[in-house]
Amino acid sequence: MRTTLTLEPDVARKLKKTMATKGITLKEAVNQALRAGLEAEEAPARPRFQVEPHAFGFKPGIDLDKLNQLADELEAEEFARKQRG
Repeated sequence: MRTTLTLEPDVARKLKKTMATKGITLKEAVNQALRAGLEAEEAPARPRFQVEPHAFGFKPGIDLDKLNQLADELEAEEFARKQRG
């Protein structure tokens, strides 16, 4: 099918870059871009990822961002206890 197509400047730049990179004609570049866009629209939607919260039962005042620091401190205390005796 023959038609006249008016391109936005940013689209024209991207097409020219694609043409130069792949060594293809304008017709091929436009057809590839249109196919990719149309196939993306037809792709089935992925199921939505659902996060399931879990209550860990930590007491108020426990900073969950510092649990690794707490584990390191407990490990150091255990090591020191073993060294003493």
